[in-house]
Amino acid sequence: QRLKAAVHYTVGCLCQEVEEDKDVQFSKQSIAAISEITFRQCEIFAKDLEMFARHAKRTTVNTEDVKLLARRSNSLLKYITQKSEELASSNMEQKEKKKRKSSAAKGGRTPGEQEAAMTENEDSNMA
Repeated sequence: QRLKAAVHYTVGCLCQEVEEDKDVQFSKQSIAAISEITFRQCEIFAKDLEMFARHAKRTTVNTEDVKLLARRSNSLLKYITQKSEELASSNMEQKEKKKRKSSAAKGGRTPGEQEAAMTENEDSNMA
């Protein structure tokens, strides 16, 4: 019930923005109808995403499931793909930072410095 109310409120806010932007009016009945359709469509999306994950023998919905759901809307699929790539890139950067911090804390050196030190040790052992 709270979720439905939140959807209705959000639809109302979006309709107000469109009213101001396009100089049109939305009746309360049309806002209620848009809210109901939106809520039902979200329920359908949730069930579809769950089925996609289950079909792949997973219990977690991932970005590939969302892309599959959005496949009929080229602009939405493009947007989701772009955001997914941005998130993946950001996650990789954060993992690299953590890796550098942990290796620096262990040996006080960056990975490049550790490699150089190992080469020096090998050279001195050969002599």
